Amino acid sequence: MQLNSAEISDLIKKRIESFDGATEARTEGTVVGVTDGIVRIHGLADVMSGEMLEFPGNTFGMALNLERDSVGAVVLGAYQHISEGDKVKCTGRILEVPTGEALLGRVVDSLGRPIDGKGDINAEGSSPIEKVAPGVIARQSVDEPLQSGLKSIDAMIPVGRGQRELIIGDRQTGKTAIAIDTIINQKNTGVKCIYVAIGQKASSIANVVRKLEEHGALDHTIIVAASASDSAALQFIAPYAGCSMGEYFRDKGEDALIIYDD
Repeated sequence: MQLNSAEISDLIKKRIESFDGATEARTEGTVVGVTDGIVRIHGLADVMSGEMLEFPGNTFGMALNLERDSVGAVVLGAYQHISEGDKVKCTGRILEVPTGEALLGRVVDSLGRPIDGKGDINAEGSSPIEKVAPGVIARQSVDEPLQSGLKSIDAMIPVGRGQRELIIGDRQTGKTAIAIDTIINQKNTGVKCIYVAIGQKASSIANVVRKLEEHGALDHTIIVAASASDSAALQFIAPYAGCSMGEYFRDKGEDALIIYDD
C-alpha cells in the first residue's frame, strides 16, 4: 500500500482546522475529610477564595480557608453523600446568584434556586455575592423618604432611600410585622422588595408568603429563604444573595428595599 504525501498533508490540515483549542482550565482535588458540612480538600492549587467548587451529585461548595497543603470549603446543601476520595473541581467562578425581573414574585433559596414549586426561573443574568461597594463620591445623598405606611415611623423617625435602619425588640413584639407592612406599602410605588428570611421556621416563612399574596405585594417582592433546617453555609450566604439581587435594581436606577429577618 502506497501513501500519497499530498493526501496525508491534506488530512493533517483538516485535522488541525477541526481541532477545538478552547479547553476548559479546571483544577481538580480530592476530599480528605468531611465534618458537619466542612470539607477538607487536597490538590486545589489554583483555587480562589470564595470560588465555587463542584462536588459529585451536582452539589456545590465555597472555598474559604486556603492553606498551603489543603483547602477548607463549606458545602452549600446536603453533604451526606460526600466522602473521602471524592473528586472536587474548580469552576473558575466566584459564588454568584441569578438576578433580574424574573425573580420577582418567587421564593428562592440562598443560591437563587426556586423552592416555591412554580417552575424554573429564566433569570436575565447573575451577579457575584462579593462586589466592591461604590465609593463615597459615587453615592448620592439621602434626600427621598421611604414611606413605611406607619405614621409613627414616617413622622418621628423617617427612613430615607439609601439609608439603613435597625429594628430591635424582644420576641413577639411585632418586628416582622413592621417589615411586612412596609413591603405591602411599597405596592405601586416602583420600589422592589427583597425579604431575606434567615434561620426562621419554614412555617413562619410560609405565613409571610401567604400574607404578601393576600395583599397583592408578592409581585414586587423576592423572598430569599434560608430556614432553620438549611445548612449553616446557606444561612451564611443568604444576606449576600439578597443584597446582590437588590443591587441589580440599584444599577438600573431603581429603588430596592432589602429586609433581613432576623
